[in-house]
Amino acid sequence: MAEKGLSIQNSDLFVAAGAVIIVLTLIIPLPTIILDLFMAINLVMNLLILLIVLFTQRAIDFSVFPAMLLVSTLFGLGLNVSSTRLILSLGTKFDGKMVRAFSTFVIGTKGSEGLVIGFVIFIMLIAVQAFVITKGSTRVAEVAARFTLEAMPTKNMAIEAEVNSGAITDQEARQRKVEVQREADFYGAMDGASKFVSGNVKIGIFITVINLIAGLILGMTFRGEPFAVAIQTYASLTIGDGLLAQLPSLFVSVATGIIVTRSVSDGTFGSDVKTQFSRNAWVYFVGGGTLAFISFLPGFPWYVLMPLAAFLIYIGVRLRKTHIKDFNQSLRSEEDRQKQKTGESPADISPVVPLDPLSLELGYGLIPLVDKDKGAELLERVTRIRRESALDLGLVVPRIRIMDNMRLEPSEYCFKIKGVEVARGKIRMGWYLGINPGGALEDIPGEKTTDPTFGLPAIWISNENRERAERAGYTVVDPPSIIATHLTEIIKRHASEILGRQEVQSIVDAMKKDYPSVVDEVTKICSIGEIQKVLQGLLVEQVSIRNMVVILETIADYRPITKDITILVEKVRQSLSRQISLQYVDDTNTLRVLTVEPSLVQKIVDSRVDTVNGPLAALEPAVQRSWIRSVSHAVSSSQQAGFIPVILCPEEARILIKKSTEREIPDLVILSVPEIANDIRVEAIGEIRQDE
Repeated sequence: MAEKGLSIQNSDLFVAAGAVIIVLTLIIPLPTIILDLFMAINLVMNLLILLIVLFTQRAIDFSVFPAMLLVSTLFGLGLNVSSTRLILSLGTKFDGKMVRAFSTFVIGTKGSEGLVIGFVIFIMLIAVQAFVITKGSTRVAEVAARFTLEAMPTKNMAIEAEVNSGAITDQEARQRKVEVQREADFYGAMDGASKFVSGNVKIGIFITVINLIAGLILGMTFRGEPFAVAIQTYASLTIGDGLLAQLPSLFVSVATGIIVTRSVSDGTFGSDVKTQFSRNAWVYFVGGGTLAFISFLPGFPWYVLMPLAAFLIYIGVRLRKTHIKDFNQSLRSEEDRQKQKTGESPADISPVVPLDPLSLELGYGLIPLVDKDKGAELLERVTRIRRESALDLGLVVPRIRIMDNMRLEPSEYCFKIKGVEVARGKIRMGWYLGINPGGALEDIPGEKTTDPTFGLPAIWISNENRERAERAGYTVVDPPSIIATHLTEIIKRHASEILGRQEVQSIVDAMKKDYPSVVDEVTKICSIGEIQKVLQGLLVEQVSIRNMVVILETIADYRPITKDITILVEKVRQSLSRQISLQYVDDTNTLRVLTVEPSLVQKIVDSRVDTVNGPLAALEPAVQRSWIRSVSHAVSSSQQAGFIPVILCPEEARILIKKSTEREIPDLVILSVPEIANDIRVEAIGEIRQDE
């Protein structure tokens, strides 16, 4: 860690020192030997930038490039200023080796003719860089920045769709969203940084003109040099200095153009060229034939065109052989896959076909609900439902796989848990479901139906009658909300089925990070399967398992005493008494309950039969029917009075009463006396008696 920190510190110091030196080159005169060193460094640095761009797979992998543009531009300008100062101050005595070498290389020893050639080359280089490379790069950077920014919401929605379908994990989704943001930031920065390059070209032209004019004035006026000597000296040095400044700038301009024009690539520049230029062999056959034909025309150099034509045809032949070989190989691979599919190699087929923990299948008419081009509103709802379920029930719902099913009717959808259908519904796209809560003022025209979630009478309402229905008191729901509400209820009702051993193991592993003592104690005396049964017993009655610390501590307390899962569930419920009872109290912290006649409670307790799946109340059929009628009547009266129907009974009778009523009244809330927190006031609003 110390070495890593030291290396980071050294790199930061090196960069800081470099930035200070770059700024000082604009002000402090440099000796010619230092100037030569810095010019060589500038040339190599810009060459390295170009090479790094060529070997970079994605633009955002070289995210420091916009900042390097500014640094290299400022460094080059500083060297330009320093070299101008030395050329003008020393004149013929200027001994900068780099500038002299470039001047001699371009102009040579041809005197005035060399000067003209050097100026032509310099002007052409400036024109190419200013009007072709830099202008094009700037425009591409602007367009890339705009389109990248506009595409961000679509890309993020596509990532959410992949998360909901189970194609990627939440961590991968976060990483992809960070990359999308980094890509937008990069191209936004490149849009501004490309202006540095264009500005550098313009200032290079200005410095060149100043060098030449000021050099002639100083040489002829102050140093008394003849015009021929002055023009030869200052023109040659100006050309050498200008070329030495523009060549590194050309490297970085080309790098800028390449990096902003390769936004759709995922490979290096060389690999993309190789792949895309070798896709079709006939291109090279046609190109070679064309060159061979031109070589026979009068005046064309056949000795140049014919070798090129032969070379292109040779490349085409090689590519053709490669394509045939690849095709045969892919054909054999496809045949092997088909054999595996048809069962010709049963030993290679896995005996386990995994099923999705929870899936939503849609008819093809409902596909627009998850189409990312049309908003994919349902995908966002599904993501929110998973989060809400984690908060309400403490259950992290696995990724919900959404797929189309051609066997369903176009307007149908269905939910499956581990491949088994648990619910189904129909939706009319473009219509709204209107549910009458009981106080609607008028009848709304539409098609009568049933709410798929709760089975309530409802009506399909057209868009024209939507506002009218809302004013009349109907609860109006759009198609995505219908499916989302149905999914929420499916998760609540079947939470115990969704919770498997693997999910319980993940919960225990997560708890171990913060509560290692609790987890260690529980896992020593209790298996993951037993913990799962306790949690499922809570979820069956929609008791949140979010407070896992209390749940595990209670299991640790009572597991040494009993192995009965039913008793463990009851003890955990009592430990969660405040959490449970607060779900049903009113604003005055009062819990209004229905009680059960003591003799009837005793009869239910006496009928207890212990089975493999827990205790049951084995009442005689006539007594059972009478009991259900009494409970139904009391529940109906409680609901009419505006209260949530809650039955309060002794501890030993709670599970028996729940078991005896769960088939006919599955959502009935049964609480035992120890499950009521001490500071909650209890008010009895009725007593359930057995009908005679």
